[in-house]
Amino acid sequence: MHIAAFTVDDGSAHMTQSHVCDFSVQDRDLCLFLYSRHWVSVSSPLPLLVQEAVTREVFLLLPAPCQHPSLVNFVVCQLFALLAAIWFRTYLHSSKTSPFIRHVVATLLGLYLALFCFGWYALHFVIQSGISYYIMIIIGVENMHNPMMIITQKITSLAFEIHDGMFRKNEDLTPSQRCLAVRRMPSLLEYLSYNCNFMGILAGPLCSYKDYITFIEGRSYQLQQSEANGKEDTKYEQTDPSPNIAVAQKLLICGLSLLFHMTITKTLPVEYNIDDNFRATASWPVRLFYLYVSLMAARPKYYFAWTLADAINNAAGFGFSGYDKNGVTHWDLISNLRIQQIEFSTSFKMFLDNWNIQTALWLKRVCYERATFSPTIQTFILSAIWHGVYPGYYLTFLTGVLMTLAARAIRNNIRHYFVESPAVKLCYDIITWMATQIAISYTVVPFVLLSVKPSFTFYSSCYFCLHAASILVLLVFPLKRTQKGSKKHESIPPVWSKNLEEENLLQKNNHSTTNNSFSQKQEITCRYQALKQ
Repeated sequence: MHIAAFTVDDGSAHMTQSHVCDFSVQDRDLCLFLYSRHWVSVSSPLPLLVQEAVTREVFLLLPAPCQHPSLVNFVVCQLFALLAAIWFRTYLHSSKTSPFIRHVVATLLGLYLALFCFGWYALHFVIQSGISYYIMIIIGVENMHNPMMIITQKITSLAFEIHDGMFRKNEDLTPSQRCLAVRRMPSLLEYLSYNCNFMGILAGPLCSYKDYITFIEGRSYQLQQSEANGKEDTKYEQTDPSPNIAVAQKLLICGLSLLFHMTITKTLPVEYNIDDNFRATASWPVRLFYLYVSLMAARPKYYFAWTLADAINNAAGFGFSGYDKNGVTHWDLISNLRIQQIEFSTSFKMFLDNWNIQTALWLKRVCYERATFSPTIQTFILSAIWHGVYPGYYLTFLTGVLMTLAARAIRNNIRHYFVESPAVKLCYDIITWMATQIAISYTVVPFVLLSVKPSFTFYSSCYFCLHAASILVLLVFPLKRTQKGSKKHESIPPVWSKNLEEENLLQKNNHSTTNNSFSQKQEITCRYQALKQ
C-alpha cells in the first residue's frame, strides 16, 4: 500500500482539512496527477475541486485497462462539456442572449476545461491565439498565408479564409474558397471564441469560421424546397430544430464504442503482429486475419472521442446541416466520421473520405488546393507533420502516398470492366473490400507502433510486399495527372474530398439546407460543385 497525505482547501481560511488515505500502487499516478491539478493546492477553487473529485470516482469505477488519468480526465471533461452544451442551448439561446455574451461564456468555459485538463499549460491556447491575432492585425492580411501560420487547424483555416476574402480577387478563388472566404477581420473576442470555445477545445472537430459565427449569432433557419425550375421557394420560417434525437443516437454510439474498447481492444494488441513467436508459428492467412482484426479493434477509441465531440456540439445547437424533403433534420455539418462506410469500404478512397473528415477537408483546403506541384505528396507530408514527431507517423503517411496513387491507378484502369453485371460487381466489391481492409491495416501499423524499429520489423516480416506491389502497379498502369483549374479532376485524393456518391444521393433526395445571411444553402452547393472540379 502507498500512503499519501494531502491537503484540501476550498479557498477560505477556515476550511482547510488534512487527510491521509491509502492508495494501491496502481493509484500512485492518480495521486501525482491530482496533485498537479490542484487536488492538494491551497488555492484550488471549489469547482475544480468538485470536478476532480468526480474524476477520482470515475477513475475508481473503471476497469484497470482504462484507469489512465489522462483518459479519465478527458472523458469527465467531455461529459461536463455535454451538460454545459445543453445548458448553453437552453439558457443562452441566441433569441435570449446577445452574441457578445455567448462568445464570452463559450470562451471562458473552454479555457476552464483546458485549465482543468492541462493545468497552467492551458496558457498555450491563449498565447498561441493571441500571437496569431496580433500578427493578423499588425502585419496585415496579405501575409497570412505564411508557413508560420500552420500551427493549428483553426488558426490556419481562418488565416487562409481571411486571406482569400480580403486580399485575393474573387475570380481567382475556387468555388469552395469563395464560399468560405471571410470578408472582415474578426474581433479579438470572436477569434478567441472560435479557437477556445468549450465545445471543441478538447477534441474539436474543426469547423469553418463562418459556420461557427452563424451558430453564435443565431441566424434564422428556413425550410427550402427546390421547385421544378430550379429556383428555391422559401415555404415558411422554421423554429430552431431540436438536436435531442441526434445527440441520443451519438451518445449510444459512444457507449458501445467505449464498451468495445474496454472489453475487446486490450485483448487484440497491435504489437502482437511483431511478436517473434507469432511470426514464426502463424500461417500467412492467420497473420493477415489478426492484422485486420487488431487494427479494427484499435478504431473504437477514435469513434468514441470524435462522436462524443460531435454530440457536444449538437447539444449546444451547433452542427445542423439541413432538412430533407420530409422535414427530417440532419446534424452532420461537422461530423468527423461515418462508421458504416469506414468498416465496409471497398476502396482506399472510400475509407479516407469517411475517416477524420474535418481534418481531411482542412488538408484539402490549406494544402492540396493551393499546392503548385505534387499536391498528393505535399498533403501527406503536411498531415504527418501536423500529427507530430514520431517516426511512425511519417512511415504511415509516406506509405499512404504509394497506396493512394496505386489504388487510384487501379480504379481508373480496371474498375469499369466489373460494374456492368450485378453479380460480377458484387464479387468485385467483396474482393476490393478485403484488399482495402488489408491495405489500410498494413499502412497504419507504424502509426500505432510509433517507433522506427518495430515498424520496420513489421514491414520486413511482410517483405514490404504492399510497398513493392504499389510501385509495380504505378509502373504498369498509367496514372492520369490532375490539371489545375480544369473541369475534370480525375485524381482528387480521397483523403481530402467528400464522398461524391453520398453527395449525389443527397442531391437526388432533394436534401436542403438552412438559409442565413450568407446563404448556407448556396455555400453547400458551392462546396459540392468544388468537389466536382
